[in-house]
Amino acid sequence: MAYSGIGGQAVMEGVMMRCDRDVAVAVRLTDGTIHVDKKKVKEKPDWVEKVPIVRGIYNFFHSLVVGMGALFDSSAYFDEDPNEKKDKVNDKKETLEIGGTLLISFALAIGIFVAIPFYLSGFLNKWITSPEILAFAEGVVRLIIFLLYVWIIGKTEDIRRVFMYHGAEHKCINCIEDGKDLTLENVRSSSRFHKRCGTSFIFIVFIISIFVFMFIRSDIRLVQLGMRILLMPLIAGISYEFIRLAGRSNNPIVGLLSLPGLWIQRLTTKEPDDDMIRVGIASVEAVFDWKKFLEKQGGTDEKK
Repeated sequence: MAYSGIGGQAVMEGVMMRCDRDVAVAVRLTDGTIHVDKKKVKEKPDWVEKVPIVRGIYNFFHSLVVGMGALFDSSAYFDEDPNEKKDKVNDKKETLEIGGTLLISFALAIGIFVAIPFYLSGFLNKWITSPEILAFAEGVVRLIIFLLYVWIIGKTEDIRRVFMYHGAEHKCINCIEDGKDLTLENVRSSSRFHKRCGTSFIFIVFIISIFVFMFIRSDIRLVQLGMRILLMPLIAGISYEFIRLAGRSNNPIVGLLSLPGLWIQRLTTKEPDDDMIRVGIASVEAVFDWKKFLEKQGGTDEKK
């Protein structure tokens, strides 16, 4: 599998794809047509990509901003004219809304996946005296909460469709990186699981947090919690380095370590229908010349 450099996410009734600075949001409108909105994001400083972990922290927060913007863009297609919306992308009000939503989402994530597992694991203090074992138990609680959360929201119709578009996103990228022409038939037969997925990233964050939190030493519970929150960017940076390696490597050991994240994607991705796949293809083609990419890999194969 060749590394293409493209990535994306599911949005409301659509797919966002990104390659370098180009970002495209493709959405299936209520009239059945596909609307594609393309723009460029801010260029990252050259030095950032050269510094391990730092580049992970930067890309983590930058991806959150770009991803939230894509969600806002897609949702706007269903309450106003798409052509009218284009004039509002850089509107100050929308920027404030995205920033506010990010802050609220980040606070909720910290509360649900950091604070709650921390305090729940505190009930085990009577039976567990080892800080290392307690940190491991906290990590297990965190993972269980995450899996229950994803499983519950996946039961709703709207989120189920988002998970189907998530599958379409993965299948399009896998199709290209497997050396196949980006056609409906080829994408349909491609895997909906991908090692560079955000779901795998979150799983790696949870695992690495267990080992990092083992080194937090304090008799004051609030200090322990505060240190956990402050260390989350560092953990995200370390996790990014692993996901980056996994996405570019065919090493069997790296592949084995990636398996748990791929298994969890069974919850966060679903098989898309053909209309969803076409939306994913439209999003890819807006930011990526897949024919040129395949030629560099040894040529396209129409029979694949």
